[in-house]
Order: sequence, then structure tokens, then C-alpha cells
Amino acid sequence: MKKTYKIDVDCANCANKMEAAAQNTPGVKGATVNFMTLKMNVEFEEGQDPKAVMEQVRKNCKKVESDCEIFL
Repeated sequence: MKKTYKIDVDCANCANKMEAAAQNTPGVKGATVNFMTLKMNVEFEEGQDPKAVMEQVRKNCKKVESDCEIFL
């Protein structure tokens, strides 16, 4: 399953950090962050609950970029 989320991030480097944090979250098969459109595309592993996984993605992204936001 793939979903797109609106994000708020200040710079392209921060977006790259968010992308890496999302990709390294258990339950995420793949993730891309587009700084220009301020969107995060996430593909979830089979059988995962997207809402629960995205809560962890948000926490992981906040660790690398404290002022970023993901709108679930």
C-alpha cells in the first residue's frame, strides 16, 4: 500500500534526512520526500498498519529534524 502525506520542512537537506529516517522505519518498504512539492510518499510492507507505522516515522523524523512536520 502506498500513501502520500503533506509535510512541512525548511530545506532540501532536511528533506533528505527525513527521507532516510522514514526509509529506516520498520514497516516501511520505501519512502521518498519531494522538497519542491512538500510531500512524502510512503510504501508500507504487507500487513502493516499505516497509521501506526506513520506515528513511528514521525518520531524518527523529529529525531533528525526537530522542526519538521508530517500531516497524517
